[in-house]
Amino acid sequence: MAQRNRFPFGGLLRRLQLTCVCILGVAGRAAVNCLLQPVLEGSADLGRLYGNESTPHQGSCETEAKLASSFDFWTLSSEDLIAVLPVDPVKENYVRKVKNCIFSVVFPTPFKSRVRLVAVSKEVLEDILDLDLSVSETDDFIQLVSGEKIVFGSVPLAHRYGGHQFGIWADQLGDGRAHLLGIHMNSLVISDDEVWRDQFYNGNIVKERGAVVLRVAKSWFRIGSLEILAHYGELDLLRTLLDFVIQEHFPSVNAKGPNRFVDFFSTVVSETARLIALWMSVGFAHGVCNTDNFSLLSITIDYGPFGFMEAYNPDFVPNTSDDERRYKIGNQANIGMFNLSKLLQALNPLLDHTQKQLAAQILEGYPVLYYTRFRELFKAKLGLLGEKEGDDELIAFLLHLMEEAEADFTMTFWQLSEITQLQLLELNIPQQFWALKRISEHELFPAWVSGYLLRLTGNMNDSDSERRKRMTTVNPRYVLKNWMAESAVRKAQMNDFSEVRLLQQVLRGPFQKHSAAEKAGYASPAPAWAKDLRVSCSS
Repeated sequence: MAQRNRFPFGGLLRRLQLTCVCILGVAGRAAVNCLLQPVLEGSADLGRLYGNESTPHQGSCETEAKLASSFDFWTLSSEDLIAVLPVDPVKENYVRKVKNCIFSVVFPTPFKSRVRLVAVSKEVLEDILDLDLSVSETDDFIQLVSGEKIVFGSVPLAHRYGGHQFGIWADQLGDGRAHLLGIHMNSLVISDDEVWRDQFYNGNIVKERGAVVLRVAKSWFRIGSLEILAHYGELDLLRTLLDFVIQEHFPSVNAKGPNRFVDFFSTVVSETARLIALWMSVGFAHGVCNTDNFSLLSITIDYGPFGFMEAYNPDFVPNTSDDERRYKIGNQANIGMFNLSKLLQALNPLLDHTQKQLAAQILEGYPVLYYTRFRELFKAKLGLLGEKEGDDELIAFLLHLMEEAEADFTMTFWQLSEITQLQLLELNIPQQFWALKRISEHELFPAWVSGYLLRLTGNMNDSDSERRKRMTTVNPRYVLKNWMAESAVRKAQMNDFSEVRLLQQVLRGPFQKHSAAEKAGYASPAPAWAKDLRVSCSS
């Protein structure tokens, strides 16, 4: 397999530190893409890859009893954050450098025109927020999610951070059009307000409909949150923020221990390796892996312009703004190590000599951690059990064939989950397996099939039906490809939100067939009109 880097193959707590960011003034195109992109977490198993974690199933009576049908007794607070982390004393809202603080108080600016709700997550409302779905039909809800109304107790905050953007220190950054409300949910609203967009930075400025997205994350602290403090020598505040993050989100780390920052770093290194391997296993390219977009909790945040790879290609770049192809999918593991090295630089002022040496050794172990997880995931995608010599070569061989044949990544693995061993043995690839059919035209395909079938005989106490059943639980049939999102966007621009809602429904269960998704062609080759689709940082 052609590879161009050092890496082989290229229940939520009901605490108010679980935050929601409301992005204001985002064009409708970006908002639709952001809404539909699944939440990917390095700690999540593949079965939960595409949805938010929810509370355990409860009986219907208990569920109904706990759901609120209005906001009358529903409050939120930012106290957990501002009680520990300092807020900028300047109250005016203007672009400026800030020092010795983590947040600034900034209230959202509401739309001037009428707003409408496009989509809302029933699971988030009912399983996480304890709100009945009917609440989403009220004026209070629309006002809340569009930024017109602030719930009692909320102090909207903008987070100060820095970061390395495309490998270069960008100094102070921060949430210019995002607000930390102190709670988390998942919604999309649009308005008739217009915003100016230069989608591809080519001078072609157009007006697009404005929209608001409320996004879900356990925390919005990122590597850049620490970098900015270390850069300006605000070490006491750096230590305070680290202790807060560890206390709230790293239960495995002794929050009072002298080596807590090293232990924290070790966990982040391990979980980052797991996260990027998980991205690779579903062909997900983040798009802009700057340090200000890399979570300290190793969850997927601030992605975009993201993309799910269609034809397998380690050089796939979803972002036309990435002229140097720095964030191509095959380089994501390397970028993970680069970003972790910047995290270590931020931590170093708080470490003694011995701790610095230990942390450096931990960072050196990142490639092994990444590759180990990558191999586990791809063995599962192929239905392989146990450890056998030659497994690495079998995976690399298939990826090489996929690259040469330009075979669809998602559907190749799904179709391997459906096809029988007998069909493979006879090299009888039905036309319905169109991605495999393409690979089968490669002269080396029979050799790979022979090795694959021989390896499957090493699966102890396994059957062909069990293999296929097992593989369909880890290989999605549907991912959000750009052409699917574009189709939804085009309809939404004409006030037809049916495909937005269809995609939301389908991506809740990407491992099962959906009749409506099949009819829409979501498991078929990309339509001809989608060949030249492009997205940029301003899409």
